[in-house]
Amino acid sequence: MTGRGGHRRAAGHQGPAAGGQDDAGHPDLPADGKEAEFAEALVAGFRATSGGVTARFAAPQARIVRDLVGQIAVLVAGDPAAGQPDELAAELGLSDSTELPDDPVLARLLPDGYAEDPESAGEFRRYTEQGLRDGKVAAARTVLDTLPAKGGRVRLTEADARAWLRALNDVRLALGVRLGVTDDFDEQSDEIDSDDPRAAYVWVYHWLAYLQESLVDALS
Repeated sequence: MTGRGGHRRAAGHQGPAAGGQDDAGHPDLPADGKEAEFAEALVAGFRATSGGVTARFAAPQARIVRDLVGQIAVLVAGDPAAGQPDELAAELGLSDSTELPDDPVLARLLPDGYAEDPESAGEFRRYTEQGLRDGKVAAARTVLDTLPAKGGRVRLTEADARAWLRALNDVRLALGVRLGVTDDFDEQSDEIDSDDPRAAYVWVYHWLAYLQESLVDALS
């Protein structure tokens, strides 16, 4: 379920679980017992302004978005000491990587360009992966730079808003991998009880879809 329906679905779930990764390896979700404040603020979303778009985030919302976006930035940036290309390759934006990452989330965020042709996929990855990583980290940093840690009013230019869209999409892709999102995920998620360990992540997954849709609408 996405969009407005996703908003209703999100508000119906219990608040995010306490911080720390669970046994299934889900991303951390901060918690402070303010689920009611979080749910009440869900109706806001983004709206258009003369200079771009704006939205107001409650403190728990801001912490969740910043935490998840920050985790994606760290994951995508990788280990700066590992697998560095030579100086010329770095200047050209080339990478030593030619294979799909073993991590399932990274594999979703950095997919093969040619699913049926491993050799072409490897060559394509060598020329494009570093730029893709850099773009995702830059989008995440835009979110972190424009969303106050304690919540409040967010004002975005069109360029900032498009970076937000990319960053939110990356978070949803990562959550989707952890949750095993499939074509019938909406029906499956309706059957998840509030005491299920996955419930908080499903709730956030749908809420992020609502945020994305409100942002797209505000940019239209």
